[in-house]
Parts: sequence; structure tokens; C-alpha cells
Amino acid sequence: MPWSQRNLCRSLLLTAIFACGLVCFTAAEPKLQAVSYSPYRLHFFHTHTGERLNIVYRTGEGYDAESLARLNRYLRDHCTGEIHEYDPRVFDLLHDLTASLGNPDLEIDVICGYRTPWSNEFLRTHGHGVARQSLHMQAMAIDIRVPGIPTAQLRDAALALRRGGVGYYAASHFVHIDVGRVRRW
Repeated sequence: MPWSQRNLCRSLLLTAIFACGLVCFTAAEPKLQAVSYSPYRLHFFHTHTGERLNIVYRTGEGYDAESLARLNRYLRDHCTGEIHEYDPRVFDLLHDLTASLGNPDLEIDVICGYRTPWSNEFLRTHGHGVARQSLHMQAMAIDIRVPGIPTAQLRDAALALRRGGVGYYAASHFVHIDVGRVRRW
């Protein structure tokens, strides 16, 4: 059967539309997000107790209850010894913060973890710039520095994550981070 010019144009047009549809459909297919099964690890040095902790607290399967208990004990109020259950989002924030600095294996110096209401009030009334309702008392905050990283750079990296409060204490060389509302001081 001979092709007329009209039938040939129609056939080419339909082929082009079909081919474009396949290309567009293929390009629009959603890509599956890879599930990360790499461990979430943190490295700590506590400046008040002298203790070090190198711990995997989470995998792709979720948080490890035993590791979280060890972290709660490690971040206890160093004045009273009282332990409080930490919000695990703080650990995720620390992990992501060190990763954003280019090395998730950086050691974090802990200046202050959990504070009892007594410790918080003591520090507040002795001129340490401590908030009356500090998130340290809810185990939702931590004061840190990272050796080799300027505190201004640490502050900027924490602010860029937009995951909570960031306080910058340049004279004392530490940064406060918490998982409360996003704010800065």
C-alpha cells in the first residue's frame, strides 16, 4: 500500500508524539531515596568529667536503646550526677552538624549537657548568662565546641541547619545548640 504524503506526515507525527511521551514519562519517574544503613556515630570529650565516649546510637533501623541510655548517663548533670532522658533529636543534630563541617567523625567537646533545676538556678544567679527556663533542664540542649573548628564557623553551621536554637558565646569559646524553636543569640 503506497504511503501518501499526508499519511506519512501523520505517521511521523504520531511516532514523534509517542517517543516524546516515553521520554517525558521516563524522565518524570520518581527516584527511590536510598535508605541509609550507615551507623550514626558520635565522638565526645566531656570537659568537666574528662570522660570520652565514642558511640553508635542509631542505624537505619532506628535508635539503639542501650546507646541512648549510655548517652543519657554521659550527659548527666556533672554537678549533681542526676541523669535525665535526652531528646534523641539532639544527637541527630550533632551528627548532622559534624557532617556539615565535612567530617562526621569530629570529636565534640561537651561543655554542658543536662542541668537539674538546682544547677541551672545556681549558674543563673552566679552571673553565667543562663536562662531561667533553659532547655538544658529538659535535656533538649547541649553546649559544645569542636577542636580545630572556630566557634564562629560552628555557630554558622548550626544556624544553617535551622533545627533549633543557637547561642554563640565567643568569649567562652562555645556554642549552645538545642532542638527548641529556631532562634539565635
